[in-house]
Amino acid sequence: MASIFSKIISGEIPSTKVYEDAHTYAFLDIGPASRGHTLVVPKQEYPDIYSIPPDVLAAVMASVQRVATAISQSLHPDGLNIVQNNGAAAGQTVFHFHVHLIPRWDGDRAMLPWKTQQFEQDELSAIAASIRQHL
Repeated sequence: MASIFSKIISGEIPSTKVYEDAHTYAFLDIGPASRGHTLVVPKQEYPDIYSIPPDVLAAVMASVQRVATAISQSLHPDGLNIVQNNGAAAGQTVFHFHVHLIPRWDGDRAMLPWKTQQFEQDELSAIAASIRQHL
């Protein structure tokens, strides 16, 4: 079954398009965290970062940079969050790879920072070693 983003790309569901090229489609989020909150998606469906081919990911990130620059130049935010969630536990609700571009202004409450955690150096070293084993 086609994702809601595929239906948006095909025109079956309307959207407020910001940008489109051969590989990607960018549109304003219908439930924005801030003014100008934009989603950039590949035209082909991939559920997450683990399944998207590197060349498609590169095309998406090139569009992310292009759209982020346009957001900065047009809306003049004080900052910009680039967010990409993978899996329900990480907040992913549409399982079609996508990147959020969320303009930020000083004092806004669009996204509260996460609570930081402290780890001992031994644990950090073990975590890094475990990740490196899979590269």
